[in-house]
Amino acid sequence: MKFDPKLGVHSAAGDLQFTYDENVFGPSPEFRHLDDIRRSLRDPQCEGPDPVYSIVMDVGRNEHRSELERRMLLFGVVVYAAGHLGEEPVRSQGHIHAVAPHCGWSTPELFEIWEGRAIVYAQERASDDPGRCFAVIANPGEKVVVPPAWAHCVINADPANRMMFGAWCDRQYGFVYDEIRAHHGLAWFPILDKEEKIRWEPNRAYREPTELSIRSPRAYPDLGLDPNTPMYEQFASDPESVQWVSDPARLADDWNNFEI
Repeated sequence: MKFDPKLGVHSAAGDLQFTYDENVFGPSPEFRHLDDIRRSLRDPQCEGPDPVYSIVMDVGRNEHRSELERRMLLFGVVVYAAGHLGEEPVRSQGHIHAVAPHCGWSTPELFEIWEGRAIVYAQERASDDPGRCFAVIANPGEKVVVPPAWAHCVINADPANRMMFGAWCDRQYGFVYDEIRAHHGLAWFPILDKEEKIRWEPNRAYREPTELSIRSPRAYPDLGLDPNTPMYEQFASDPESVQWVSDPARLADDWNNFEI
């Protein structure tokens, strides 16, 4: 399953490389290797595809480059390999966004699935009590928002196929791993059974009991998102509509009880 994001960023089947249309800018990919994420996996000694995924940060149409910089917005694209990381599906290690100097917030992130099936997992904190925990199962064209300061990761929910997504981020993005690594991962591990279905196993390094809410994406009318418009297209037609990504203070009253 694929979705056309109307941007002009491509990744051919069978590799983790990227190409761009003539009017689109973007860097060479960075590759995340298995050794980079072992400390957050259920089995740090596991085998799996390597590299695990590739990422390009700061992608867009040439006509928007200065506007993206002015608004402190950054668009990224990620491709995950198919396969397993031991008993887990291919996934990222999990992180919290560092506080962006320009706004003083750990900023939110807006995901849009382009190919395959994804799970965006998020928990309120990475302390012994992780708070609310969500696993949002998303298909091509669907969007998921992770609010400020939440610990989160993205999982390839279909080990038979690769997965690709785009994301709106803050331009001064940074990742904080310390508490997650101290707990040997996030509060719930996705485990593949013999039928390649995902079940969830709690991480006993967290001392407080947790519950996991498994759900489908919602429409986010409270954030002004149009579920029928690709999210880069929404920026192109109305840049203010995604400005909350780099200026989360404008929604300060909404984040405390935000429903993913």
